[in-house]
Amino acid sequence: MSDWNLPWKGGCRCGQVRFSVGAPPLLAAACHCTGCQRMTASAYSLSVAIPSEGFAVTQGEPVIGGLHGASQHYFCPRCMSWLFTRPESLDWLVNLRATMLDDAGWFSPFVEMWTSEKLPWAMTPAVHSFAALPAPEDFEGLIKAYGEEARRPSG
Repeated sequence: MSDWNLPWKGGCRCGQVRFSVGAPPLLAAACHCTGCQRMTASAYSLSVAIPSEGFAVTQGEPVIGGLHGASQHYFCPRCMSWLFTRPESLDWLVNLRATMLDDAGWFSPFVEMWTSEKLPWAMTPAVHSFAALPAPEDFEGLIKAYGEEARRPSG
């Protein structure tokens, strides 16, 4: 845990919602799907998967925005910053928007997904690339490789 320089703090743009991360990340990703493009008004979204028990909202009350389906996207009710997602059927993780961390300078996507929908000019330094989501059986190996190879925040 110490090599990840935890805990991490972060929050929305206006500061109304704050959170803390106390567990090492499982995976870092860039998602090129058109849904993420529209929700970020950018070429892709950047996220870091955190075990649920290692994530806590410490101030404010995020609201559900974006799509109101099985996967829940949480936003600040004041500035509408997209903070995190609780993906459908994956109660054990929180998909945190990496740029909401107070120190996101260390972040680099390890995986990029939904490249079948990416904008032609959009590039990332991701080590692994998938046309859609990685197959369920790929995640164990990706998580292991990320834990061994990922860039860490400096102290």
